Amino acid sequence: MRIAVVIPCYRTGDAVLSVLGRIDVQVAAIYVVDDACPQHTGDRVEQVCIDPRIKVLRHEQNQGVGGAVVTGIRAALADGADIIVKIDGDGQMDPGLIGKFVEPIRLRRADYCKGNRFYKLEYLESMPKLRLFGNTVLSFVSKMSTGYWSVMDPTNGYVAMHAKIAAELPLDKLSKRFFFESDLLFRLNIMRAVVEDVPMQAVYADEISNLSVRRVVWEFSGLYLNRFFKRLFYSYFLRGFNAASVMFLAGSVLSLAGSGFGAWQWYHNSAAGVFSSAGTVMLAVLPIVLGFQLLLTAVQIDIQSEPRLPVHPKL
Repeated sequence: MRIAVVIPCYRTGDAVLSVLGRIDVQVAAIYVVDDACPQHTGDRVEQVCIDPRIKVLRHEQNQGVGGAVVTGIRAALADGADIIVKIDGDGQMDPGLIGKFVEPIRLRRADYCKGNRFYKLEYLESMPKLRLFGNTVLSFVSKMSTGYWSVMDPTNGYVAMHAKIAAELPLDKLSKRFFFESDLLFRLNIMRAVVEDVPMQAVYADEISNLSVRRVVWEFSGLYLNRFFKRLFYSYFLRGFNAASVMFLAGSVLSLAGSGFGAWQWYHNSAAGVFSSAGTVMLAVLPIVLGFQLLLTAVQIDIQSEPRLPVHPKL
């Protein structure tokens, strides 16, 4: 199968040259996307590298990692790639692992593979503590948002996908910035694609991350919430309707009704200086408890509904 590698570049320095030099001969094409890099990475690659597999693509304006990857994916599809692998150019991702990322797709076991730095405790020793905490939190939030409950490390940018899956993705709608990987998982779940984690260890040195923790907290929170409700709508109301659909709807209504009634009674009785009766308390608590149980059962059904059969052989 024809394997293509996409490498988005922005302030990667000469690290990308080392990455390019370690890409195995099994790869048929390499697309280096210069995302309006102020270091002119594309020019540097063309001056130093003589590998005929390398093609430099340029953006006149910076589009973010997502925009750069989309440009590479389009070029790979146009050139007839069968599997598309994306790695970063800063040297944190070992090109020697490309074979492990490609194998599950080649064997028709998965549609999409992504790296998982949480597979072993030893993999986490070199990860900066702040980054470790942030990625751990994002992993659990991403499970509910994307519906892939069995995968970890959603922001990991070492990924591989079958070209048929890439061709079906709404590339124009994908997030252009750092939310790209998480947004991609959401789109894959809508397609019912099978995602498989590939254990890997990232290499951290003195590189400077372009990702602001403060920006991630505010921006990603809203985006994850948006994708969560979109996924529920697509999966349980637009394209299908089952027991989980009723439970999500009824559980939400009961929880909100109980919370609203309880809050109103507390405010009213506090202002009047009286205690709420046991009956009033139960009228508020029972809907909340019942609603929570319904939502918990719906989540359990959602976990069991994670895609299991690859879709690319059917496309």
